[in-house]
Amino acid sequence: MRLRVIIVDDERIARRRLRRLLEREADFEIVAEAGDGVSAVKAVHKYAPDLILLDVQMPGMNGFEVIDALGVEQAPATVFITAYDQHAIRAFESHALDYLLKPVSPERFAKMLARARERFASPWSKPQALLDLIAERKAATARAARLVVRIGDRTVFIAPEEVDWVEAAGNYALLHLGKQTHILRQTMSTLEAELLAWSFLRVSRSAILNLRRVQELRYVAPGEHVAILNDGQRVTITRSMREVEDRLRRA
Repeated sequence: MRLRVIIVDDERIARRRLRRLLEREADFEIVAEAGDGVSAVKAVHKYAPDLILLDVQMPGMNGFEVIDALGVEQAPATVFITAYDQHAIRAFESHALDYLLKPVSPERFAKMLARARERFASPWSKPQALLDLIAERKAATARAARLVVRIGDRTVFIAPEEVDWVEAAGNYALLHLGKQTHILRQTMSTLEAELLAWSFLRVSRSAILNLRRVQELRYVAPGEHVAILNDGQRVTITRSMREVEDRLRRA
């Protein structure tokens, strides 16, 4: 049995990533994609999928409003995907199969697929999925409590909120704290996951930004903006400005 899937996200890059992850699985079939809530509702009515991968933050109609429009009992099995973990309880109140935080790792995505297979093979326990999610968020927060930097024969502990922004440097990361810069022996992908519990957002392939340090945003060119930090530092942004602005309002 192949499970029919619809992918819904207003960002084309996010949809492409989910498609790549799903195309590896022989027992899942992508029947449609949608870039907004209204199109998602129409696609569900048209294709009657088994599963919908649904972004929470979208213009016009968000993910929860999509489920409301479909009706909780009539909606397909739903996996909410978002950059914010504060929606978790509401997601499970909407009978969500799972709840994934961006950036979605292949390992976490594989766990979701396993839950989807179990959901259609046997009764599924929503409380256990919620407990798993809570455990994951606690673990992520604990890992990011302090960053460990080794400088010669010294080991320095840095609280994440002290960091202005993080810059990629090969397999290392540069932590910018005002006029100070520290080298951290971690990749950007690993550090991005560890900083999820804080007000950080990856705004380009080479930069993770502390949103609480941003004073203003400026347009530079199509698809490119810069963030001006409190001390005048400039950080290039290539990520969707809609998501950046939304995160800044919540930071």
